[in-house]
Amino acid sequence: MLTEKKNIIIFGRELIEEDTIRQIERCITSSEDIAVINADAHYGYSHPIGGAVAYKDKISLSGVGFDIACGNYAIRTDVPVKDIRVPEIMDEIYRRISFGIGRPNNEPVDHEVLDKINKAEFIPQRKLFKLAQEQLGTVGAGNHFVDLFEDAEGLLWIGVHFGSRGFGHKTTTGFIALSRGSSFDERVREGPMDSPPILFDINTDIGQSYIEAMTLAGEYAFAGRELVIKKVLEILGNPSVTYSVHNNHNFAWREKHFGSMYWVIRKGCTPAFPGQKGFIGATMGEDSVIVEGVDSDLSRKALFTTVHGAGRVMSRTKSAGRKKWIRGRDGIRKLKTISKGLVDFEEVKSKMSKRGIELRGGDADEAPECYKRLDEVLKCQGDTIRVIFRLRPVGIAMAAGETYDPYKD
Repeated sequence: MLTEKKNIIIFGRELIEEDTIRQIERCITSSEDIAVINADAHYGYSHPIGGAVAYKDKISLSGVGFDIACGNYAIRTDVPVKDIRVPEIMDEIYRRISFGIGRPNNEPVDHEVLDKINKAEFIPQRKLFKLAQEQLGTVGAGNHFVDLFEDAEGLLWIGVHFGSRGFGHKTTTGFIALSRGSSFDERVREGPMDSPPILFDINTDIGQSYIEAMTLAGEYAFAGRELVIKKVLEILGNPSVTYSVHNNHNFAWREKHFGSMYWVIRKGCTPAFPGQKGFIGATMGEDSVIVEGVDSDLSRKALFTTVHGAGRVMSRTKSAGRKKWIRGRDGIRKLKTISKGLVDFEEVKSKMSKRGIELRGGDADEAPECYKRLDEVLKCQGDTIRVIFRLRPVGIAMAAGETYDPYKD
């Protein structure tokens, strides 16, 4: 069901909670602002995940979020899935690609984006060089993944989902501090989830600095995803790549809509201009898709924006239980369970196994029941997109529940 409310287009109203709608309403600051809520939307920090807002002269830190330029990258190989040993490949992926805060696999990488960080136009980002170097090519925890898929022709695809890691997170917290008159390095409280969005006037020094810093974090995220895909291809013996699609969904773009220029902030939203391709990941165990933007009146109203996933319906605490990291006497962090969650992850793993899906890592808070159904969500988007490939998961790699990562999405 499509509904319109003030300056807001709402897809799949029946799938979205009231607090998510109220949150996007608070992001509207003038009669010129335009907002979109996609069917996968859910409650976020200041700005709902799955929501896009177009501002004429402002850019929203809250809309871009902490994981700047989080996105998806998928490639198709010329290898039939039946010709590879998926369990062995998944073991190697999980051994050689790092999930969580650090890099335990001792395979450091290099990329020209590190030189850009070392010489960043926004000078405080230069202090983040070491962190960026250590985490480049690592995937992180939460809903981030490295997956293997099979398409209708039986060919193998690789898909990844993650963003700018600690480099993007610390860039964001630094600008939160600056927005309150503190220094970039000073630690400040982020504020409650329903805090007003942090907006920067693009004609101010801090607005221009944020655009520069966000752009560099975007390059870093793209580089990280490219390096992970390259590593998986190496594990597979470097097969040919016959198709690829790469997109952000936590970013701000300068775009023209309805005859005027806007800064369009998409938080958990995939750009879907006519002919533009996007990789949209589902839950573990369900089909992901490659979509293409369609030119329609509805697409234009939606700012050529679509979903980025299935959309969460159960919180991490509710699903996996309340947990707390503590330091033992040996100085090692350990995860302590305070209360149990509703999801039986052993049962989830059993279901994955019965369906022939090789699961490495993961936890109860990423189980399919924590999310909406992707097909239902896509149906709500109407004639704004079309599905061009369906991808069946055969291997899933995610951070395990006990993996420490302060930048967990």
